[in-house]
Amino acid sequence: MIPKNSKFDDIRPYYEDEIPAAMQRIADSDVFPLLASYVYPSETLDATRERIRSFKTVREFQHDTMRSVNEQIIARSISEFSVSGLEHLNPDKHYLFVSNHRDIMLDASLLQYYFVLNGFDTTEITFGANLMMHPVIIDVGKSNKMFKVARPGGDIKEFYQNSMHLSEYIRYTIKEKGQSVWIAQRNGRTKNGIDQTDQGIIKMFCMSEGKDKIKALAELNIVPIAISYEWESCDVLKALELYESQYTKYTKKPGEDLNSILTGILQPKGRVHIALCKPICMEELSAFEEQTNNEYHKCVARLLDSRINTAYRLFPNNYIAHDILYGNTRCQSMYTDEEYNLFLQHLKVLDRYEDTCDIERLRDIFIGIYANPVDNR
Repeated sequence: MIPKNSKFDDIRPYYEDEIPAAMQRIADSDVFPLLASYVYPSETLDATRERIRSFKTVREFQHDTMRSVNEQIIARSISEFSVSGLEHLNPDKHYLFVSNHRDIMLDASLLQYYFVLNGFDTTEITFGANLMMHPVIIDVGKSNKMFKVARPGGDIKEFYQNSMHLSEYIRYTIKEKGQSVWIAQRNGRTKNGIDQTDQGIIKMFCMSEGKDKIKALAELNIVPIAISYEWESCDVLKALELYESQYTKYTKKPGEDLNSILTGILQPKGRVHIALCKPICMEELSAFEEQTNNEYHKCVARLLDSRINTAYRLFPNNYIAHDILYGNTRCQSMYTDEEYNLFLQHLKVLDRYEDTCDIERLRDIFIGIYANPVDNR
């Protein structure tokens, strides 16, 4: 039985006794027919409604519905899904998984699916408050162990309070609830292909254990994760955002997050690989003990970056883009002519923006999304 603590009622996932009501709301929602046709395409609508209404626990929902969601995504848009590094984990321990972030939903969802297949408990998952845009999304998310994270904003006092609250909840979840946690290495997705841990995230982890910075991180059992997509999730949307940001302050448009979620789910992704890296150990953290707090946070962030960038799986597209961007053939042995021509064909999706953008600039940004991971390595 997971202990209850009202201190975190504003951000926590649902408790087991809240699941039946959430399932009823999902089954009765206006968007349910659309969801049901994707997740259970061979079932009648009434049969799917009864299936959802029958769930009484998070485990039932995750092992049935969310497993089916991921199986449909893999079958329809992923040519090969693989995971490495499970041997680094102890199924009896609880971890803080810190991942690079390329897709709003799939980065964490595919990992949970893999854990289900391999008999590991799923993790709790951070869920940006900006994404809780519809009652069904809230019910599905909070039934899927997602907890709310406030987006940066407001005054400094509010930001500090939100950070402390999140830090306390993560520590409470790992140490007292006995649940692992997934969180992205930075606020928002990587748009330019450069995965870099925000040292502010490391600072936040430490806030709830202010007396001993080494203990603060060591007892969280941090495991860096690198997820790699052969065809970058939402690559065109990311390129357009980066392009617009060069000329004006980028403002998120209404419905943009939902569009990114749906695009990430439906867009062909080719091969997808998740690498579970070796956990960060006490000895590694102790090497930074003499550093100031600020330098300590920076050093730990770079340690995570080293793990993630080393484990990131480079695909032919990355090497092709690197050669195109720099105008050489240095990486030519890493791809075939067929793969090269396929990437050029994919580049043509940008042609539709010729009348509204400096197409060569947009093209360079787009290619950079694929090329930058080679430099990261």
